[in-house]
Amino acid sequence: MASHLKNLSDFSHTTIPNGADFKIAIVVAEWNAKITGALYQGAYDTLIKYGVDKKNIISMAVPGSFELTGAAEILLAKKKKLDAVICLGCVIQGDTKHFDFICDAVANGITNVGIKHSKPVIFGVLTTNDEQQAIDRAGGKHGNKGDEAAITALKMAHFSATI
Repeated sequence: MASHLKNLSDFSHTTIPNGADFKIAIVVAEWNAKITGALYQGAYDTLIKYGVDKKNIISMAVPGSFELTGAAEILLAKKKKLDAVICLGCVIQGDTKHFDFICDAVANGITNVGIKHSKPVIFGVLTTNDEQQAIDRAGGKHGNKGDEAAITALKMAHFSATI
């Protein structure tokens, strides 16, 4: 269903696992900080809400969305006990092809890091046409993609732990 018809933060249709046993990293891009800060707060608050202890949440900032992949790789290489990494960023369409290259690189990079380490690496990157669409998805009328990323991390960490 198109996001303009849905609130991203409605989880009434699903069971959310308790996160008390999980250690999760959140990597957030500083570029578009107003948006990514809201995404981060949504993800952090959701992890706490579902039982992840504050001491088991590692929060790291990187300059932009492009750096999310490298940060996730470094974290998983150095912090072997992580159950998941949430990558949060925001890329807003501009007048050049830069948007396309960044979005493609970040999506593929995040996927590849997760596969390489057999760990959930969650794509919480907004790829919007304009700033208003980003605001609408970072705590606005369409909910918060940060919340969605945290729920995905919990569900995937639980999935991984049960295999």
